[in-house]
Amino acid sequence: MTDSVLSVLVDGREPDTDALLPFTLANDGHFTAMQVRDRATRGIALHLRRMAAAHSRLYGTEIDAERVRSLMRKAVLGHADAYLRVSVTETAPGRPRILTVVRPPIEPDPRPVALVPVASPRVLPEIKHAGTFHQIQLARDAQAEGFDDALLVDPAGRIGESTIANIAFTRGSEVFWPDGPALEGITWQLLEPALGRYGFASRRAEVSLADLSGFPAAVLVNSIGVTPVARIGGREFTASAEAATTLGQIYRQIPADPI
Repeated sequence: MTDSVLSVLVDGREPDTDALLPFTLANDGHFTAMQVRDRATRGIALHLRRMAAAHSRLYGTEIDAERVRSLMRKAVLGHADAYLRVSVTETAPGRPRILTVVRPPIEPDPRPVALVPVASPRVLPEIKHAGTFHQIQLARDAQAEGFDDALLVDPAGRIGESTIANIAFTRGSEVFWPDGPALEGITWQLLEPALGRYGFASRRAEVSLADLSGFPAAVLVNSIGVTPVARIGGREFTASAEAATTLGQIYRQIPADPI
């Protein structure tokens, strides 16, 4: 990701140091991230619903979805195409602070990736929370071993997710989403119901490392798109590029929503 920053706002205003402190002094809060094209993104209602659920879980209070959406619109007002991250924390009960960061858009990288299995699922994996040190370090460790990222597996051996994406395995016209601990990503939520319209059977199922020999393809999915998986550990997937192309085409057919 480019380090260029196009816009930073807190509660819709250019922040001073005091406004930024709640987001920098503690890894407390939750966020969502999306690709914006022509000031629209896929799954806006899903983003807002997930943020509301996360806020309720973390703080026991509600956030105003329309306020969040209006701040998103303001953030991208001068940036029709962008990568938008919306972070939320709460410094006093019922008073959420909302940080929007706009960066240049990110295009999918078609290169297949290699994953190393790691028995270390995220804390509160159902929440896209700000405590990302664990994921960053696991990814760094994986790269030091010659892989692109880590594949997180729970103590029972169930596959969950990578450090930044959901994973799916395909076999013929079947798409399997592992039911191990994982964030229910927006791209996953969008693809799952769409696949049936294109002749695919989409299902959630327990998938362990021992099951990998039964799948010819694996892909990662997140807000950037669909990425083929070349191998997991020593297990290679020969059909991943084709699967990523097909699922990517389906994903791009899903209409975007104006922010």
